[in-house]
Amino acid sequence: MRVGLGTGLPSGAAGATGPGWVVPDLREPVRTIGRRTFDFDHRIAVMAIVNRTPDSFHDKGRTFALDRAVEAAVTAAEQGADWVDIGGVKFAPGPELSAADEIERVVPVVEQVAQQSDVTISVDTFRPEVAAAAIAAGASVVNDTTGLADLRMAAVVADSDATIVITHSLAAPRQQYPKPQYADVAGEVAAFLRLRVDRALEAGIPEDRIIIDPGHDLNKTTVHTLELTRRLPEVVALGYPVLAAVSNKDFVGESLGRPRGERLSGTLAAATVSAMLGARIVRMHDVVESVDAMRMVETVLGWRAPLEARHNT
Repeated sequence: MRVGLGTGLPSGAAGATGPGWVVPDLREPVRTIGRRTFDFDHRIAVMAIVNRTPDSFHDKGRTFALDRAVEAAVTAAEQGADWVDIGGVKFAPGPELSAADEIERVVPVVEQVAQQSDVTISVDTFRPEVAAAAIAAGASVVNDTTGLADLRMAAVVADSDATIVITHSLAAPRQQYPKPQYADVAGEVAAFLRLRVDRALEAGIPEDRIIIDPGHDLNKTTVHTLELTRRLPEVVALGYPVLAAVSNKDFVGESLGRPRGERLSGTLAAATVSAMLGARIVRMHDVVESVDAMRMVETVLGWRAPLEARHNT
């Protein structure tokens, strides 16, 4: 792992001080995911969120209808999102939904978006049967918030060309996990992800189809998530592209005293900090603002040229 501007990050440090940014040493920085290619040495991808659920914490069912979900995904791509993440069941506890019903929610969205756009499509699911159906319909990423808790998920992904996002969480799917405790939150998250990456590799998923997510707020308190964000380089050091799912989460709201619906500024700050500390994908609700923020980060770091440079010339 390299750090910009000549500054150093002590190994295992709780937080780096001084100017600089983290440039991860990725095993496979250039990835073709679906119909798009990403150079994660020079790109911070924006993953747009499309929830086909009636009870999502942020949009409150705004994209539950099929036509609304498809429209939201296609519009996100037109607004600059690199990929869209389609979910039919929220992570938090709620009414039980069968695998068949989850498939009925997500697969038609995947099919229609794949027909209308070349945007990378991921499906947010912990069920292997849903993942298999979504891959067959055109999804190229499985975003598993349980981090391959079900070994069958690894087999499904290994038998396809799909990429897996391995996320840190502790609870069984859709179950409460009250008062989580960590002696060393970043160290424990990194150790968990290392073990689950090994599980993926043993199942036959190659390194260039693995992405990791430390799971901001998932079975973590706000204090845990803030420390984990500061110490994100310890997760980045595993060598796989890191996804930071920070959008509108409670750690943002509790840090600022902002209710849901008023967390955009805090979300953009958290995403920018995560990108500067080595995250290479950010999962976001507000696409236009998020794309602008990440393209600005890339421009400041010298990875892309400004679209025009006329000021004072």
